[in-house]
Amino acid sequence: MENYRQILARYWGYSEFRPLQGEIIQSVAAGNDTLGLMPTGGGKSITFQVFSLSREGICVVITPLIALMKDQVEKLQSKGIKALMIHSGMSPMEIKITLDNAVWGDYKFLYVSPERLGSEQFAERLTQMNVNLITVDEAHCISQWGYDFRPSYLNIIQIRKILPGVTFLALTATATPRVIEDIQEKLGFKKKNVLQVSFQRENLNYLVRNVENKNGYLLDTLQKVKGTGIIYVRSRKATREIAEELRKNGISADFYNAGLTTSVRSDKQDAWISGKTRVIVATNAFGMGIDKPDVRFVIHFAPPESLEAYFQEAGRAGRDGKKAAAVLLFNNAEKTKLKKQVAVSFPDVASIKRIYQSLCNYLQVAEGFGKNQTFGFQLQQFAQTFKLQQAMVYNSLKMLQLEGYLEFTEEVNNPSRVYFTVSRDDLYKFQVSNIEMDGFIKLLLRSYTGLFTGFVSVDEGLLSKRGGITPEQVYQFLKHLRQAKIIDYVPQNNTPYIFFTRERVAVERLKISKENYGNRKEDFQKRIDAVIHYATCTTHCRSQLLLEYFGETDAPRCGSCDVCKSLAQLELTGYEFEQLSLQIKKILETPCSFEKLLLELEGDQHKLRRVIKWLTDNEKIIFRVDGLIEWRV
Repeated sequence: MENYRQILARYWGYSEFRPLQGEIIQSVAAGNDTLGLMPTGGGKSITFQVFSLSREGICVVITPLIALMKDQVEKLQSKGIKALMIHSGMSPMEIKITLDNAVWGDYKFLYVSPERLGSEQFAERLTQMNVNLITVDEAHCISQWGYDFRPSYLNIIQIRKILPGVTFLALTATATPRVIEDIQEKLGFKKKNVLQVSFQRENLNYLVRNVENKNGYLLDTLQKVKGTGIIYVRSRKATREIAEELRKNGISADFYNAGLTTSVRSDKQDAWISGKTRVIVATNAFGMGIDKPDVRFVIHFAPPESLEAYFQEAGRAGRDGKKAAAVLLFNNAEKTKLKKQVAVSFPDVASIKRIYQSLCNYLQVAEGFGKNQTFGFQLQQFAQTFKLQQAMVYNSLKMLQLEGYLEFTEEVNNPSRVYFTVSRDDLYKFQVSNIEMDGFIKLLLRSYTGLFTGFVSVDEGLLSKRGGITPEQVYQFLKHLRQAKIIDYVPQNNTPYIFFTRERVAVERLKISKENYGNRKEDFQKRIDAVIHYATCTTHCRSQLLLEYFGETDAPRCGSCDVCKSLAQLELTGYEFEQLSLQIKKILETPCSFEKLLLELEGDQHKLRRVIKWLTDNEKIIFRVDGLIEWRV
């Protein structure tokens, strides 16, 4: 372990590993396929990064999140570690050069989006790489029972045939027992091997607040509590509106969503991380890869569609181990919206087929063509063109993605990229004969390194400031150099895209599996029900509810959530309350009078009356008009 600690200290400045990190590293070092389950903020990336740096060769990291991929590559590069990435938002030339560098360039990490694994080009170059580890990040995506199943993850098993001797490391922060089994099976583990720490967060106080006036609650709470935090909302519009309302009331706040440009998102993120902004109001596009330890609260303005998502987002609070709060705002309107979401998320099959046909026509993809092609795609514009509801289009695309016809990526914010396609000698000759370009070429070379070995992200605004020229002049210089075949220049592109994982099929041959569709819908309904149960349950510790969902059935009560505090006022232990309430529930399986209930109950009558009053106040037992009482289902 000493060698691994030295690497940890050299690149990350830590003297010791966090819980489970060392065990995972030792497991893969012994050649064991390993599934590591670590909570959000537990330092999953350290495991494969430290191991790979201790060995010759390159680590291939498969991840579906382009933003996270870019973030990790940039962080590695800032430490002097050579890292690359490939995703479907890149041009064919960029992908070719990146693969060449992965084979010949002495790079340590290659991040790949899962849809690229199916290409013959990638499979061929993979055989030429000296791969020391295959890492599958967000491994729950491989399971159809996972909350974010992606069919392209099923291609990962093919790597076994190409590189039969290479060890696999799968990592995730959210997996139920069923998903844990499925991940190992789908990745072809030689033997089952799961390493995990408890998901329990003793410093995190889970609270549910049943409020109608959510804006009022936010203002009141943020004026009372101290520290920095995140407010999660469901729409881009809400991020802006709520942030503006907070600012009007003297609270330092900003908004963040996937519709902002890369530079704007980066500036907002940096301001929040540095403490210049106290509160960030964001959609779920915010948080991945951000390591801010001193977040004191995460407030969900509205519930997400799964406890997996809630647990991961709430877990961004209190990573420093100090007290923090995770608050869910809920009311009957939210309950109604969640129940309706099942129908919205699963359009009828005829609508899905119609949208597929319209999409292919819109992108001018003929039947039998389109496989492995990428197309810029504006969902709003498409919906307006065909007079379709945006929610129906979005969820139809997600279903087509689940069936393996395409990948729809919303999160692309590609900066401009430049690569010198000529040698240094030929560039010098060009500079001598094109003196008007000499100054700009020198500006490029002074501002960025690595321009001759691969595509490098460039900022036209930065070049404009450094060169004392306008952004338009920068663009014209770059365009001229591209036309002269001195550079390959890919201008900035913030457009989401569609990637066809297979050729277009005739609409009558498009299959939306009844079994898959039905199973996914049923599974989604269960997730919605679990969220509603978590939000409305008033008799079970919040922390226990979450942990039981992920298979930890023996966790103690937290003692600090709203339910535990409410029960504490009864002056009963958690065990006493549970035993007495279970006794009451069993008797009330058949409605009876209050007097009969008291007669049949065994134990301290004073304590029993307190429990009955509490259950009545919290509407777990109700008095009917006929005078009987019953347990509310």
